[in-house]
Amino acid sequence: MKILVVMGSPRRGNTYHAVQRIEEMMTARSGSPNGVTFSYLMLAEADLAGCRGCFSCFRWGEEKCPLHDDAASIEARMQEADGVVFASPVYGMNVSGLFKTYVDRLSYIFHRPRFFGKTALLVTTAGILGTKGVLEYMDLVASVWGFDVAHRVGLLAPDDPVPPSIAAENERKLEEAADAFLEALRRPERPSPSFSDIMLFHGQRATFAEMEGIFPADYRYWKERGWLEKKTKYFVEDVRVNSLYHLAGTVMEWFMRRKAREMAEEMGG
Repeated sequence: MKILVVMGSPRRGNTYHAVQRIEEMMTARSGSPNGVTFSYLMLAEADLAGCRGCFSCFRWGEEKCPLHDDAASIEARMQEADGVVFASPVYGMNVSGLFKTYVDRLSYIFHRPRFFGKTALLVTTAGILGTKGVLEYMDLVASVWGFDVAHRVGLLAPDDPVPPSIAAENERKLEEAADAFLEALRRPERPSPSFSDIMLFHGQRATFAEMEGIFPADYRYWKERGWLEKKTKYFVEDVRVNSLYHLAGTVMEWFMRRKAREMAEEMGG
């Protein structure tokens, strides 16, 4: 199993060492020397320019982005992996600037998700506060991009060295994360989508089906995958969709389509 670590720390500090510890645990638990292989994408060493907000990737496709850097190769590395570890320290009660730039540059994936069948682990570290908010943000990103989020782990490192009681708790959390991630990677099938997953699918389908003129790249992407077909219940076909979730999503989609049509007319699309 190939694991890619997207490291949002500008240094090889607490967050980096936490992921390395998870790597050690998973390698030991995998049962063979080649069972799990980790590679690290250090965002601090990547050529990744800040998003200009030109909207080209949303409207015309990511290949029309005026920035020519490592964004495409980063996505390719994510596609090649079986699982991705999203890792960032807490900076200013949010992810690091490096990690936010990475998300911004790949933001077209929010409209055109593509990582179904892949598993994610979320890791963050903080001095005192902020892990909850960062994990929630990374969970949103990974989930909308299509990942099955296996686990979230937030660690505290208020001092160097870390106090023994906190270090012991961190170690326990890392063991739990390693076990959950490995179990999810070995799981033969994707879990059933949640209520929010289903509502997102129907909401996006309503938008892109009715706003082809505004979002031609999104419309084309969704149509090619059969997601605009009425019979399609979710992005992934071979998962069980709760019938009540589907009903709620269908009703919401009906209202969303009306709003999308009105908006498209106002925008000339």
